[in-house]
This record gives sequence, structure tokens and C-alpha cells, in this order.
Amino acid sequence: MSELLALGVSHKTAPLDLRERLSLTEGRAVGALRELTAAGGIHEAAAISTCNRTELYLVVSDPVGAESTALGVLTRQAEIRPTELLGHLYSLRSGEAAHHLFRVTAGLDSMIVGEAEIQGQVKRAYELALVEGGTGPILNRLFRGALAAGGRVREETGIGEKGISIPSVAVELARRTLGDLGERRVLVIGAGETAELVARALVARGVATVFVANRHYDRAIGLAQRFGGNAVRFEELPEQLEAADIVVSATNSPHHIVERDDLAQVMATRKGRPLLLVDIAVPRDIEPECREIAGVSLHDIDDVQQIVERNTSGREAEARRAEPILAAEQDRFERWLASLEVVPTIASLRERADEVVRRVLAENDGRWESLTEADRERLDAMAKAIASRLLHEPTLRMKRSAGNDDAYLFVSALRELFGLDAETEPEAESRADVTELRRKDQPG
Repeated sequence: MSELLALGVSHKTAPLDLRERLSLTEGRAVGALRELTAAGGIHEAAAISTCNRTELYLVVSDPVGAESTALGVLTRQAEIRPTELLGHLYSLRSGEAAHHLFRVTAGLDSMIVGEAEIQGQVKRAYELALVEGGTGPILNRLFRGALAAGGRVREETGIGEKGISIPSVAVELARRTLGDLGERRVLVIGAGETAELVARALVARGVATVFVANRHYDRAIGLAQRFGGNAVRFEELPEQLEAADIVVSATNSPHHIVERDDLAQVMATRKGRPLLLVDIAVPRDIEPECREIAGVSLHDIDDVQQIVERNTSGREAEARRAEPILAAEQDRFERWLASLEVVPTIASLRERADEVVRRVLAENDGRWESLTEADRERLDAMAKAIASRLLHEPTLRMKRSAGNDDAYLFVSALRELFGLDAETEPEAESRADVTELRRKDQPG
């Protein structure tokens, strides 16, 4: 039988420095998925990696062995020792794993409850696993169900109202630090979805001009044009840092973009003007040691938690309203999952019965030399009919259980009692000799 397993870390269990080391950029995610699906006992795999979490969702035969394999993949990707994850890593199975993904997708497990970005991030993670051939029937159904559940939560509750997100909170952090942003020169590093949300939040706060730097200049142009800003080439970053009042960085770079020594040289040319840096990338774009430079104020993604609570009043009540929606969608998934195991179990049970009938008849073939071919056919049919009658009631009960809480118990019990998952060799079984029956009037 296959089992669902979720393994990972999040902002609730691990500090930023550990999360960024475990972060899976698209290239690393592809490598991890290929390594996982090539391992024995792991049938399906998907990976979610955001600024707040890195999680693996697996369909496995042996959860204990698969957990060890997945842990090895994560630690090799991060180049850390497995012991460094002690106390930070969580492992969830079956219904708990499904429930966790549903809550993640709905934004209930986010740093900012109800954030909108996570839905798109889960969708992209699923699409990547799909393209790489990592998913199968179970993860396909699970992720589609989670995305549907997340959509329902946002449509049927007010959890996503006010458009609060990590980028918007980052801009709010800048406003609280510097006051009115209208006259400030703001540099956004990055041109992806998160950077776009930053630019939108800046414009909403009255920032007239946004300067966008990105390795791909054409993407920087597109983003700058949408928000009335200017695009600058990545090579011009030092000059832009000299002129900026605020820098918000949100790229997918696996390495630091702004390093301490380079920034120290920039600050030496600013004649004492302070610089506010807000780094919401994971892994971090700005070297943490930059905060040691005089005149530099650096905030990373964990710092946004200081003002998150003030922006999410009322969302906890909406989160409670969301739970029944998630429970209903999860129940639908688990009913489907239970029914998935019922049909092959019934088929395996009947195959085992047919195998027993065939062996018993073969082992006793020499006792019935006088039987005609027609008698042998009748004997064969009668033996199969007896086996079928014996299995009739269990089969009916199994079919009725499909989709309810009894299904898993029935499936597990039958597979264990009848050894349906065991590799049983014919010679390992004892012979089933048929004892000849005598009438009472026959001499004994």
C-alpha cells in the first residue's frame, strides 16, 4: 500500500539562516525531484520552496525508509549535517500531510495569514513536479484538491481582504521607518512576481518613480513601464545604491547580490546619507553583515513579523471560518484515496483465491485419475465457486466501505491477513492434500 508523506521546515520551526540553506531554487528542486523519484520506495514527489518554507510531498511504500531518503536529499542539497535539522524538521503522514498542504495553500499556515502569493507558489511547484514526471495519481489529486480548497477559502471568506502580503508589509516597514515615501528614491532589485507586488505597494504609498534593476534587462523594462518607473541595468547597481534612499530586494538568486565590502564602498560616497535596505528574498539577496555598516538599516523577511500582527486583525476569525471548507475538501480527497485502495485489494484477494484453488487441484491431481474430463471441469468450477462464495460477503463490505472511514481499516486488515503484499513462493506453502472420504458402510 502507498502512503502520503510530507517532510519540511517552515518559519514556525526554523530560523531564516536554516531556511535559506534549505531553499530549493528551480534548478535545485528539479535535481531533488529526480533524486527522490529514482530512489526505491518513493513513487511520487513534489517540492514546495518559498521564503517561509521548504517541503517535500511524497507517495511512498515505506514511510520510515522514505523519510530517511528524503532527509538525505535535503541535507545534501543544503550541504548540512542531518543533525542540524533536529528540532526544526516536521514529518506528517496520510491525513495529517494532506491537511497540512490544504492549510498551506489556503494561506492559513503563512507568516501573514491569508497571503495571496502562496496559492500561486503551490501551483508552480505542482506544475514543476508534473513537468518533471514526479507526480502520479495521488499527488495529482492531492494538489488539485488543495488548490481548489485554497480558491474556495478566498472566495467564501474574507481572509484575503486588504491585500496584505509580505511585499506590502515590507513597504509598510519602510514607511514606518522613514515616514512619507513620496519623495524617496526607491530601488527595487528583481523583476519577478514578488518584485511586482513590491512596486505595486510602493506606488500605492505615493512613490512616483521606482527604479528596477534585474539581471534580465528586458524584464526590468517591462516591470518599470507598468508602474511608471525606470529600468536600470544590473551592472549599474553600485551607482543606483549611491542614489537610493530605500532598497527592496526580491530576487531568486542563490547568492548574495549586495555584499558587505561593496556596500561599504558605496556608503563612503553617500556623505552620511542613511540607506534603508529591506531584503525579502530567501535565500537572502543582501549579506547580513551589511547591517554592521554605519548608516545602513537592514531588515530581512523575519523582521516583517514585528508588524504583521497589526495588519492581520480579524483574519484569525476568517481563518476559523475557513477550516470547515478545508475539512470538506480534505474529506473528498480521503474518500477518493480510500476507494483507490479498495479496487486493487479486491482484485488481489480474488487472485489469491484463484491461486489457492489452482494449487490445491494441482497438488491432488493424482488422486482423481478415474475422473473424466467433464468431471474435472465440474470439480474445477465447484472449487472456484466455493472460493467465490466465501469471498462474496467480504467483497461486498469492501465495496460499501469505499469512501468512508472503514475503508482503510478493511484494506489494511485484508492485505495483512491474506498476505497480499507478501512475496509467497508456492514451495513455501504446505501442501493441501485432500483426504479421501469414505461412506459409513465402507470398511475402514
